[in-house]
Amino acid sequence: MSSTVTDTRGLAGQTIGETQICSVNQTQLIYRGYEIADLAANASFEEVSYLLLVGHKPSAGELAEFKKTLVGMRSIPQSVTDAITHIAQESPGTHPMGVVRTAISLLGHLDAECEDNSAEAELRKSMRLLASIPTCIGVHQRALEGKSPIDPDPTLDHAANLLWCMTGEKPGEIAAKVMDVSLILYAEHDFNASTFTCRVIASTNSDLHSAVCGGVGALKGNLHGGANEAAMEMLADIMKDTEDGSMTVDAWMQRAFAEKRKLMGFGHRVYKNGDHRAGILRQWGLKYAAEENASARKWFDLGDAVQGIMLDQKNIHPNVDFPCGMTYFAMGIPVPQYTPIFVASRITGWCAHIMEQHANNRIIRPLAEYSGPPLQQWNG
Repeated sequence: MSSTVTDTRGLAGQTIGETQICSVNQTQLIYRGYEIADLAANASFEEVSYLLLVGHKPSAGELAEFKKTLVGMRSIPQSVTDAITHIAQESPGTHPMGVVRTAISLLGHLDAECEDNSAEAELRKSMRLLASIPTCIGVHQRALEGKSPIDPDPTLDHAANLLWCMTGEKPGEIAAKVMDVSLILYAEHDFNASTFTCRVIASTNSDLHSAVCGGVGALKGNLHGGANEAAMEMLADIMKDTEDGSMTVDAWMQRAFAEKRKLMGFGHRVYKNGDHRAGILRQWGLKYAAEENASARKWFDLGDAVQGIMLDQKNIHPNVDFPCGMTYFAMGIPVPQYTPIFVASRITGWCAHIMEQHANNRIIRPLAEYSGPPLQQWNG
């Protein structure tokens, strides 16, 4: 009798725990009972952050207090600013995700509540990281450009302040909205690789900052958060080869298929019929291009051509990283900062999961099936 062997490498298809934070399935992505399209259309990133971290939709008063508190937490210690600047000046090739990881670790050393795993302390630490990570990203980007850091702007909402910290220019309404929506879309996604890393670390009763640093390390890889950078780099390769007339988009894709090249920004472990977030971000990217950067439309046209070939010949849909690359590029955001911006969003989901793990903890310690050599004698 034949039997079907299920490939469970990478815990594929395995349910390893419960969560009240997020539900992911073929037809919906839900944050604590609210579907992602509803949130993207009707909520702000601060409202979604409150929902994830505190556990319910905020009232007007709760939201106002939450936003006020976050604004007051945006500044970072001078020693952290100096460290980020030093790395940028002495080692400009360091990946920005490594800089974010280091900054979070330093912030942990300087947080008086770092070792306090109580629910109250962890919420405060989560809010401090949520508020200060955009400042860290901005300090690094400006240092790379040889510019002095600027103070966060207390008059701007979270997404607009992130752009301000990076550029020193107050973003227009459409740019701020597109960034806000992208942060909502990236905020949470159940037991993905980086969130699971956070929960594994938290399950040992380690502190929140250590768990978040582990999450940053996991997100850095191009099979996870770094896919948005890789997707844009892939499109740039296609654009270069097609604009010089050396080949068509279809020829480029056929060569990639023949070489078995992994095409970034496509496919998803869970979503087999398409990522719910991808279409939302594509529409906002197109809106930004139409209103602010008409020349960027060519990237979306190229993306549509690539997407069409992938669907027609491989039946593989784009994930959210595909339109993200084009959208951020249209907005003038440096490609290496794409994944740090992901951190500025996903910090909400990570911290929510860390708090949930600590609230009902059991150490995560799976078993492995040994496939090495049989037992032998050392002096045999």
